[in-house]
Amino acid sequence: MEFLQNVLWLLIAYLIGSIPTGYIIAKRIRGLDIREHGSGNVGATNVFRVVGKKWGAIVLAIDILKGWLVTAILAPTATAFFDFDLALKQFYFGAAAIAGHTWTPWLKLKGGKGVATSAGVLLGIFPLGTILATLIWAVCFAVWRYVSLASIVSALSFPILLLIFYRDLYSFGAVFLITLILVGLLIYNHRSNIERLRRGEELRIEFGKKKNSSSTSS
Repeated sequence: MEFLQNVLWLLIAYLIGSIPTGYIIAKRIRGLDIREHGSGNVGATNVFRVVGKKWGAIVLAIDILKGWLVTAILAPTATAFFDFDLALKQFYFGAAAIAGHTWTPWLKLKGGKGVATSAGVLLGIFPLGTILATLIWAVCFAVWRYVSLASIVSALSFPILLLIFYRDLYSFGAVFLITLILVGLLIYNHRSNIERLRRGEELRIEFGKKKNSSSTSS
């Protein structure tokens, strides 16, 4: 009975994460299938480029909110994983939400790359570490103008931030291992961006008169 209860709550977290925000907004606002435009990804960066800056920002905010709701609100109140401490329980719920975003059942298991939802998940568990990782992302993006590269560097920095600020957690070993798995998933989802970066073909985000933008990374 407890096992089924745990599975049910994880399914709820998965379904929250699976809401294809970028696809829905592009369809409602422009009548477009975002998968057929730009980079073909349903994340915020592609919406930013194809539909508009305002709508890309809205997609980004909602995708972050999905992850935050699951770890900050759903996990602490859910009647599941009674033997787990809160941080580990939040990570299980967060992993389910990220999986939902990455492999959404509404788009034949093809979703976004999980950066925004992962940020929301981690914000709900580790606010300080996430804010610092976001600042690292912002600095990298300001210097290079590559969303993908900034996302990868920021993700790689997060396990280091955990070691610095959260190593006293009761379940730190398990939390750290799950973090490494999530970072690995995010980098794997960016393999096409990494290849374009290697070839010098990754497009930058430019503001003002220039229209080029980075391949989607959310």
